[in-house]
Amino acid sequence: MGYYEHVEFKTLDGLTLRGNLYPAKERGPAIILNPGFACVKEMFVPDVAEALQAANITALTYDPRTLGISDGEPRQDIDPVKAAEDYHDALTFLKGHALVDPGRIGYWGFSFAGMVSLTAAALDKRAKLVIAVCPLTVFEFPRDKWPRVLAKALQDRESQLRGNPPFYLPVLTERGENPAGFGVGTAKEDFNLILGAKTLAPTYENRTTIQTYYRIAAWQPHELAPFVSPTPTLLITPQNDQISLADNQRKLFDRLGSGPKRLHVVENKGHMDVLSGDDFPKVMGIMIDFVREHLG
Repeated sequence: MGYYEHVEFKTLDGLTLRGNLYPAKERGPAIILNPGFACVKEMFVPDVAEALQAANITALTYDPRTLGISDGEPRQDIDPVKAAEDYHDALTFLKGHALVDPGRIGYWGFSFAGMVSLTAAALDKRAKLVIAVCPLTVFEFPRDKWPRVLAKALQDRESQLRGNPPFYLPVLTERGENPAGFGVGTAKEDFNLILGAKTLAPTYENRTTIQTYYRIAAWQPHELAPFVSPTPTLLITPQNDQISLADNQRKLFDRLGSGPKRLHVVENKGHMDVLSGDDFPKVMGIMIDFVREHLG
């Protein structure tokens, strides 16, 4: 088990984000990690942070704004643009840490945060590398659902201006589907896996505001993809990903400018299990080697 310290840092707009710092034994590089859509720091990233720490690389995980124990209102209200900005403020925080070389900090994101990390790297050249694990690539909504989602979002906006609480939707139903039509959905087994994470992540809530989907629809991350270069970029793509199709991840990779960049396909793995199982040490080794190559 790795050792971590509870830390907190400020954002430009005055929020306090809270997380865990896994300090390396010696001063050197650091990686900022974020979990998947609406997930908290106890989900998907602790094993990665511990492995980085064991490789003498400091790691920072934190609850994204409005989630877990971090500040932000309304709760469970996700804004991908603000999420990218929070990467920037996390980097500023790490620059002041005694164990971190301020010129050797990178971004890491899983799933939804994978794409957020890429946009953050496109905008912030202080980050010296970015690793995106199975980044989401589709942010459009089905034509049969989008008019209703948009109408409900604007109705909710009017309602909130009258002093009412925000309208919430489940992230996933028991059938593994997102009610707003976001993403391609998961299997019921994956839904059970996510809900089972509450034993390790008691602050996780299976809900988001409907304004979350308004913001996602207005987000244009693919337009930023070419500007990630020349930041060194590693994409970890599960061969059998049914949530973010491998072919779509390859197309994203092709848009990431001239590099340096690398795409690693993990055979016989899907979106939810790419960071687990007997081959996790191999996948982790590829990420650690990439960090050492580009951050020293």
